[in-house]
Amino acid sequence: MDKIPFLRPELIKNEHIVSYFEKIHETRIYSNYGPLNGLFEERVIAEMFDGTGAAVTVHNATIGLMLAISQCKRSQGIYAVMPSFTFAATPLAAEWCGLQPYFLDIDPKTWQMNEEQLEQAVKLLGDQIAVVVPYATFGSAFDLSVYNHLQQQGIPVVIDAASSFGSTDPGEVSQFGKGFEGAVVFSFHATKPFGVGEGGLVYSADRDLIQRIRQAGNFGFSTGRESVLQGLNSKISEFTAAIALATLDRYHAVKANRKGIYDLYLHELRQAGLFERGWTMQSMQGAVVFQFMPILSPESHSNREVIEHLAANSIEARTYFSPACHEQKQFQRYPQFPLPVTEHVARHIVSLPLWKEMDETIVRRIVTTLGSLGD
Repeated sequence: MDKIPFLRPELIKNEHIVSYFEKIHETRIYSNYGPLNGLFEERVIAEMFDGTGAAVTVHNATIGLMLAISQCKRSQGIYAVMPSFTFAATPLAAEWCGLQPYFLDIDPKTWQMNEEQLEQAVKLLGDQIAVVVPYATFGSAFDLSVYNHLQQQGIPVVIDAASSFGSTDPGEVSQFGKGFEGAVVFSFHATKPFGVGEGGLVYSADRDLIQRIRQAGNFGFSTGRESVLQGLNSKISEFTAAIALATLDRYHAVKANRKGIYDLYLHELRQAGLFERGWTMQSMQGAVVFQFMPILSPESHSNREVIEHLAANSIEARTYFSPACHEQKQFQRYPQFPLPVTEHVARHIVSLPLWKEMDETIVRRIVTTLGSLGD
């Protein structure tokens, strides 16, 4: 029986990159926010954000989070308020900025940060909050009104939108994050739908914020190349920018392909009656470009049992994010609100394969194998 891998990343083909590479060799500029990097940033704002705001590329999304938090955080604050149900990069970025993660629960339907707990945390912690860092769970958009209100109160917000590049807002019109005055951080890791190998992007409607992040990502240099603020090197190479431009040229096809596979999953799950048997899914907002297929196992089976059952049938799956951050050794010491939903989801979350060449036969085999669990 052929093995079904979890992910099969595929970067843009060589023939689509060649013309951009030729431009690099013509200019002999290979990094330092070069012309291809500038062109990519301009196209992203024009094509994805309807000309609103500004963006800067970063070497990866974790560095993007670090830079955004460092340039947004309130100096008197000590806490970065965030969900525990997120990737480890989110609390790690807060730590690198000298902050303590403060973990909140998630909504049982959307798996986004619990807004009632967030309101309580704002009242309880007050000026101790340095920044709020919501996670756009598995690429899903969410209503930004709560976070716009925080921004207006003077509480900075940095959104970890790692998987959300190409996802639309809840109205399914614009790129998620468009017009947001805080920072929105996207990942371009090879395993993401918009994959360039390694890279990322920080967006904001606040152009001054993006300029500070750009400066901090270039060693904190002033125009006279004097380091005037705490910085590091977050720049991507022109070769990465070339891959990003070629990927952007054809991203519409990637989005359509992934939506088609997601729809196949929904059809097969319904046909197999798995929802009636206790399998549940995240309530998505907006149109999402899926990295993988997230689903919750029924109460009768933990995700570990599901993963083992799939593996026994030559199907590779994962458990994003299990354990949740507050359960991991590095973060166990940090304060938290009660996290019952997070802990339930972490026990049952299963991430199923999703990659370009998957067809109805492969999806049906995966769903049939799920349905045979416990037989």
